[in-house]
Amino acid sequence: MRKPLIQLMFFALLAIQITSCITTHQLNYLQSSKNNHKAYKDTVSYQDYKLKEGDRLYIQVYSTDDKTNTLFNGSGNTGMQMMSGSSSENIDLYTYLVKPDGNIKFPLVGDVNVKGKTLRETKEILQESIKPVLTLNSVDVRMVSRTFSIIGSGKSGKFPFPKEKVNIFQALAMAGDLSYYADRSKVRILRVTEKGNQIKSFDLRNANIINSEFYYLEPDDVIFLQPMSKQFFGVSTFWAALSTLITTYSLGYFIYKSF
Repeated sequence: MRKPLIQLMFFALLAIQITSCITTHQLNYLQSSKNNHKAYKDTVSYQDYKLKEGDRLYIQVYSTDDKTNTLFNGSGNTGMQMMSGSSSENIDLYTYLVKPDGNIKFPLVGDVNVKGKTLRETKEILQESIKPVLTLNSVDVRMVSRTFSIIGSGKSGKFPFPKEKVNIFQALAMAGDLSYYADRSKVRILRVTEKGNQIKSFDLRNANIINSEFYYLEPDDVIFLQPMSKQFFGVSTFWAALSTLITTYSLGYFIYKSF
């Protein structure tokens, strides 16, 4: 009776270990579509970000008149400080907030509607708006306080955009990559749009993800990570599984013989 019971325990433990092994198929990024991953049929190319309510703009006016430059731009090093983030405590003084009606209030011009416009379009609109009141060379428009957030799998935090375009892989690299037991097949992104909140689910193992509309992040995106269901029993290699199996079996046999 004892021998069949021990054999049953052994095979049960073996089955658990085998089914809980984590394979490269579950970990590798950008795998071929041959592996039966989801296809993103709603593929689109990258589109420039369009301004929305709550965005903050730093606007640099370049004029041949020093007084005009001081009026619009403040001190000479203000722009560099804003871009580096070292003047975050004074961000309200040197940036323009996009209001609910889509306007920013610009000196000598008044309200300028920029909601739904790209940064390039905003630059052109401002240059045309300023022409009647002063002579200038050009206008530079940039977004500040652009951040995205990551939640879950021990990677929680808020991160700044290091450049205009940041994709999902670059974002995760900034957070130190996914942990070993993070579920790469179910990464979600929460995005606030004009139509309300949208949630997109990704399979990072799929090479087709580069064509998805959520592949590139937008300001205020939130990335949600979750652990694999196998995390409790998960082992990384066959030898780790064998070692765990032998240790568990030995302990079980010792307890069995003791009682």
